[in-house]
Amino acid sequence: MSEIIIMTIVKKALVAGIMVAGPILMISLIVGLIISIFQATTQIQEQTLTFVPKLITIILVMVILGPWMLNKLVLLTTELFSMISTITR
Repeated sequence: MSEIIIMTIVKKALVAGIMVAGPILMISLIVGLIISIFQATTQIQEQTLTFVPKLITIILVMVILGPWMLNKLVLLTTELFSMISTITR
């Protein structure tokens, strides 16, 4: 097994991980920023005010984008399983 194959596998896994986690992280960041701006302007310093909206939006993003994320991970897994025969030679 050469280093090129290993680097290709690692690159594909990292890209898939970023593509799957990216939308959740970006939406969470945007919602957190909006809530923080709201808290700063109204001077409400309640801890649960930031947690609950983030949790709800993350659940919504996972419901909406869940099939796409699962499809990306399944494609990566099937590609890795098909590469097993070439790697072990």
